Amino acid sequence: MRIALAQTNPVIADIEGNRAKLVSCIERAKHLGAELVVFPEMATIGYPPMDLLENHRLIDDNLASLEAVATACSGIAAICGYVDYDRENSPMLFNSAAFLADGRVLSRHHKTLLPTYDVFDEMRYFSPARRQEPVLYGGRSIGITICEDIWNDLDYADASPAMRRYHVDPVKSLVDLGIDLLVSINASPYVRGKNAVKWAMISAVARKNAVPVVYVNQAGGNDSLIFDGNSFMVDAQGVFAARAARFAEDLVVVDDASIGTGPFPREDELEDIRLALVLGLRDYVNKCGFRSIVVGLSGGIDSALTAALAVQALGNENVMGITMPSPFSSRGSVDDSVELAANLAIRVETIPIGGLYGAYKDLLSGIFAGRPEDVAEENIQARIRGNILMAASNKFGSLLLTTGNKSELAMGYCTLYGDMSGGLAVLSDLPKTLVYRLAEHINRGGEIIPRSSIEKPPSAELRENQKDEDSLPPYAMLDGILERYIERAMSADEIIADGFPAEIVRDILIKVDRNEYKRRQAPPGLKVTTKAFGIGRRIPMAQRFRQ
Repeated sequence: MRIALAQTNPVIADIEGNRAKLVSCIERAKHLGAELVVFPEMATIGYPPMDLLENHRLIDDNLASLEAVATACSGIAAICGYVDYDRENSPMLFNSAAFLADGRVLSRHHKTLLPTYDVFDEMRYFSPARRQEPVLYGGRSIGITICEDIWNDLDYADASPAMRRYHVDPVKSLVDLGIDLLVSINASPYVRGKNAVKWAMISAVARKNAVPVVYVNQAGGNDSLIFDGNSFMVDAQGVFAARAARFAEDLVVVDDASIGTGPFPREDELEDIRLALVLGLRDYVNKCGFRSIVVGLSGGIDSALTAALAVQALGNENVMGITMPSPFSSRGSVDDSVELAANLAIRVETIPIGGLYGAYKDLLSGIFAGRPEDVAEENIQARIRGNILMAASNKFGSLLLTTGNKSELAMGYCTLYGDMSGGLAVLSDLPKTLVYRLAEHINRGGEIIPRSSIEKPPSAELRENQKDEDSLPPYAMLDGILERYIERAMSADEIIADGFPAEIVRDILIKVDRNEYKRRQAPPGLKVTTKAFGIGRRIPMAQRFRQ
């Protein structure tokens, strides 16, 4: 059977626009001689719709859209993700897949395993499937699973305990019914390193059950989540047979009887992260109705990397940089900002803030009398800059990007209503050490980010001769501790046992916990690690648990 893997990039709740994509893919698949086209999870609505699912009109519109897509299935069949009512358990829903052929919906299949960890909250909306049934079509018995359903093979040797959260294995249930093809439709967000695990696990599922597996994933960015596509097929021996594009819409046709051609490709970590951030930024801008970007340029590596990614996402004509030197800004920082703007061919404006800063200090001199200058005066500068950038955002209708990285957000090394002002935090899930690596990766074909921005000691430049390491450990140590605490959920004692200084570990963990209130007020960020700040990490602000 010739099967089209159709990874689409839906806009959440754009029922008409999403339907047009589905019908277009069906026509293209027919033109390419496909007999079956497979779409991602919730392809009619887009994933994740979250509490929009509580709106009955959206569910009704998606069901009507599914019927309209079915009418396009003449001479071809389709498997399409959608949302259905659980009519036996109102107001719950099903996360579903429909098998479409002969111009109508032939069968409906529901998701069994409903994740509730990290960014997922499917038990909030959906009921689990009550039974599994294969589809007989084109001489094949086809088992249909939806995303999480394929992630619970109890015999997969390399599975972590987190991958074995359920007592039911939907794949085994279908195999026991005699399938000879397994189709998995997905809206699986990108996470650094995840594809290697996924490829190995699904290869093992195919090999164990002696059935080819077709895996189709959503592409595109929806708010903080980025979907990498990377749809693929493995043969019955688990050997890689076909792969669609990464981080882009694509349609690939493959024969399910194809013999695999070799091992899976190696993950290109830095290039995947670059592609993920560019896609996530582009889709956030476009899907939210913006057309251009403004970013504050400090001469440092974070703002330089943010601006470079913005140009790759939207083009240099749609990005404006603003540099705002204060009395503590080094000449080199101003020059680096101008050099970066020249390398990127973007508009750059320079607005000195020394006069405004002096006016603020004069205005506050009465109530501050007798007190030494400290972080209050430092933050005034950051907030002046935030106001200028937001003014530009308002005037030009541009999305303001914040430039802080994950290390700074973790430690609270950022200013509310200052450098945290903005609509999207592009680097908020990149530790500082990864920022450096990605900057070098972007420069691999020639200098885009100025060398001095990469090599000079990082500094907020809010006081004389300030350096980040005045108040933070070296970033290599800091990021090692943060990764263990935030992403691996290790305790202080476990981190110390890994060789980190006890006093530094405990101080860092206290600061991470105390600065949760800042992160609650931060703009949404693009997720690329296993645990990002935002909806996937839910920590109370008013609490007294300490490591």
